[in-house]
Amino acid sequence: MDWYGLLVAAVAAERVGELVVARRNERWSRARGAIEAGRGHYPAMVALHTALLLGCLTEVWLTGRPFVPALAWPMLAVLGGAQALRWWCIATLGSRWNTRVIVVPGLPLVARGPYRVLRHPNYVAVVAEGAALPLVHTAWVTALLFTLADAVVLTVRIRCENRALDGVAPALGSVPA
Repeated sequence: MDWYGLLVAAVAAERVGELVVARRNERWSRARGAIEAGRGHYPAMVALHTALLLGCLTEVWLTGRPFVPALAWPMLAVLGGAQALRWWCIATLGSRWNTRVIVVPGLPLVARGPYRVLRHPNYVAVVAEGAALPLVHTAWVTALLFTLADAVVLTVRIRCENRALDGVAPALGSVPA
């Protein structure tokens, strides 16, 4: 499990990196008159993602879950793909990306990169990571519970984000930015 602990720690470090980027981008956005929505659900989202990381380690440690290579290697590939997609989203949105719902009025919606295909591609990465990270070490209870709770949180989050995006740029539509 030592290597798995290192993997979970690496994902946690990646999350810290996201928060650093998000804080920088929040300052950029607020300097341009940004509007924040969805403050109420944000703590639940943070708690859920923290619980995912803790659940991965706790379930493996308490139950002695085995390492099953036939499951672990494909899940590591999914996890890697999720991280690549997440950082593609971050790079595509640039200063407009954030962990919070912060929208700068007057800026057109981004319709390039993964946003050409999906309105919220980052959430595909979230769902994939939430299933794959626990399953790397057969922590199926954590994968199941996170997936169910995340479905609720993402339903609220996506509705909030859609309202915020539609509210500040309804006439602009999706144009490359």
